Amino acid sequence: MDIEKRLALIKEVGEEIITEEELRALLETKKKPVAYDGFEPSGNVHIAQGLLRAINVNKMTKAGCKFYMLAADWHAWANNKLGGDLEKIRKAGDLLIETWKASGMDIKKVEFVRSSDLLASQTYWKTVMRVARANTLRRLVRCSQIMGRKEDETLSGSQIVYPCMQAADIFELKADITQLGMDQRKVNMLAREIGPKLGFWKPVVVSHHMLMGLQQPKTNATGVERAIDLKMSKSVPDSAIFMTDSEKEVERKIAKAYCPEKQAEENPVLEYCKYIVFERFKEMKIERPAKFGGNTSFSGYGELENAFVKGDLHPADLKQGTASCINELLEPVRKHFSKGRPKKLMEEVKGFGVTR
Repeated sequence: MDIEKRLALIKEVGEEIITEEELRALLETKKKPVAYDGFEPSGNVHIAQGLLRAINVNKMTKAGCKFYMLAADWHAWANNKLGGDLEKIRKAGDLLIETWKASGMDIKKVEFVRSSDLLASQTYWKTVMRVARANTLRRLVRCSQIMGRKEDETLSGSQIVYPCMQAADIFELKADITQLGMDQRKVNMLAREIGPKLGFWKPVVVSHHMLMGLQQPKTNATGVERAIDLKMSKSVPDSAIFMTDSEKEVERKIAKAYCPEKQAEENPVLEYCKYIVFERFKEMKIERPAKFGGNTSFSGYGELENAFVKGDLHPADLKQGTASCINELLEPVRKHFSKGRPKKLMEEVKGFGVTR
């Protein structure tokens, strides 16, 4: 695959790339650049972590990247997830890895690691300390949104260390590309600034889109803060589809989802179609009674959105078609967790509950 095709694939993933010129230079000089993404293990796994990540990671590996998926167990511990119980967090990390393996990710081209694995390196905590020494407390507090926190929240000492750990992850994994969500932008920019000062490098930041939650938006924030406000939340179960939700549960959640008629902007059901359905299906079929136009199908997202905005497709019909596609994509995951060790692990982690 030539440079232009590789670059085009990565641009499909990145809602923002800092910078595209640096990315092009990286692809020209390195045959297999290293990229990574990481998630805190904190309970059940929603489709942005499962289906959407599989889609994006597959594009990155197809573009020639070596990819690390990091189950950030120590980060979750620092952020007091699952009551700060590290053993529960590790089991939730196992669930996260099992889910990735069942979600359509090309696992032959991906290496799964835990932050606890990185601690075995003799240089890890030295790198954490070097990052901490190179930044002010105020700068680290401004990075608190990467943990799902706000700057005016009271943070524990471990949460202050968290951004330093995440920046250190980049250098310990030797990641040329940080391929995380827009909500992680601040710490990735911090790593770009301090990398050369510490004798490392300036990672390219490829920030992927954050899938909207299913409920109606409530604030008037803009930019990255708006994207964070709109995203799905594990602590609000009806705001997200989870990877092991039953067929009926998926249908119920999507049926009650925010989906204003003729409106494409900030419409979570259309987002599911754009970022998941049409990435995995060439055609989306809609079943409806003859008196409402009969069955129809769409061969691309643009065609679907145009019909919806014109009023040719009713929200109820869009929801039905979307739920059907999502259920088809989730069925292999449900089967994976229906027996044996995966089933036992899923049931155990579900029993932990969810912490903010």
